[in-house]
Amino acid sequence: MYYSILGLLLLILIQNTQAQTTNLPKFNAKKLTYKGEKHLRNVKQLTFGGDNAEAYFSFNNQLLTYQAKVPAWHVECDQIYLLDWRTQKASATQIPQLISTGNGRTTCSYFLPGDTTILYASTHLADTNCPPVPLPRADHKYVWPIYESFDIFTADLKGNIKQQLTQTPGYDAEATVSPKGDKIVFTSIRSGDLELWTMNIDGSNLQQVTSDLGYDGGAFFSPDGSQLIFRASRPKTDTEIATYKQLLQEGLVMPTHMALYICNVDGSNLRQLTQLPNASWAPFFHPSGKKVIFASNYKSKRGLPFNLYMINTDGTDLKQITFDSMFDAFPMFSSDGKKLIFSSNRNNNGSSETNLFIADWVE
Repeated sequence: MYYSILGLLLLILIQNTQAQTTNLPKFNAKKLTYKGEKHLRNVKQLTFGGDNAEAYFSFNNQLLTYQAKVPAWHVECDQIYLLDWRTQKASATQIPQLISTGNGRTTCSYFLPGDTTILYASTHLADTNCPPVPLPRADHKYVWPIYESFDIFTADLKGNIKQQLTQTPGYDAEATVSPKGDKIVFTSIRSGDLELWTMNIDGSNLQQVTSDLGYDGGAFFSPDGSQLIFRASRPKTDTEIATYKQLLQEGLVMPTHMALYICNVDGSNLRQLTQLPNASWAPFFHPSGKKVIFASNYKSKRGLPFNLYMINTDGTDLKQITFDSMFDAFPMFSSDGKKLIFSSNRNNNGSSETNLFIADWVE
């Protein structure tokens, strides 16, 4: 789930041919929707300015935890914030409760049972400054940094650290919590590759879930807690494998070709869900447990746009949910299925800003 939206958008635009400017979808600024978005109603913008993403509901669906980098707040890189979506908005002058320490870089926050504690990954123990961003590559390929200083922490809603859950050297991040409240799934390089692991809420009982070569990340539990949906790269050719391993040694991954996979929590019954070109990622189960919503640019020839899609868990009935001209991703349903939260470039007046939007979900 680690990301840099601004970097992603800029690099994709640099890498690819000149953007097409014709046949753009029609946007209804009053309703904050594009034509064809029949599943979204009463769309509400929650943040205004900067990069805002990975917003996740509390167990009672009343609060959101999310990561943001807003220049007006004078924060150098992503930090974790708390927002009551029913009554609050975030803007240059409206700063929500900071949950992380304000040091280092953070990512991937999520509520723990009881809604008084959250977990997130942070680099602050290694350095209070932001870790370096990868320099532009000679091959112009888009990469994500996998900072070895990321560890997973829990904190209360005032930002006080409660516990450090991971202490093994190397990348530990991308943690989410089972709806049953008993387990955490996260991505770790402790085995030598980027695999999924589970642990109990207190950090005990570590279990490796995946073992195939490639980046496994961004995992979420099914509503009943029995399955995991996640994104993965699977290098196959000698060249792909060599490239993947070399980048991993440099603390990097290249997320431009990813598919979605489903497995049981113990790793059994692993199967590939999507067979689409480009990148499919940021999946989340529909509350029924029978469908998955996710972001993809599989229709794109120049890297953008990314939109939200839905697919049955048996791989059938793929359909498009959003029709943005640039970027929609990081969807999450409230547990009752009434709301959808997501990140989007819509309504940003042509800037690179990514904001949070919440909508009533219409089946």
